[in-house]
Amino acid sequence: MNNNKKDVAYIMAKHRAEKLKRFYVHGIVFIVVNGFLLLFKVIRNMNNGETFVDALLDWSAATTPLIWGIVLGIHAFSVFGPNIILGRDWEEAKLKQFMKEEERKNNKL
Repeated sequence: MNNNKKDVAYIMAKHRAEKLKRFYVHGIVFIVVNGFLLLFKVIRNMNNGETFVDALLDWSAATTPLIWGIVLGIHAFSVFGPNIILGRDWEEAKLKQFMKEEERKNNKL
């Protein structure tokens, strides 16, 4: 039974590490894509006669990073924040349930 607890702890730690990795990739993609979009939109607006500040503060240049930033914030909360809705106990209980089901299937074979 002690070995089973170590397996569960390992799986939970691996899951958390994967969530953290996905968040970091999401953050890097956010910075790169929005950097290029902002640069493109500022250059386009400056070619249309706007000043740099006006081009930078244009609503169309800020909508994508703003909305995506909200989504990234929600993603960060799901990775770093407390598990309010389902909780850690729920995840661990489901993991144990699935492991027992797999064990029963393997014993039937």
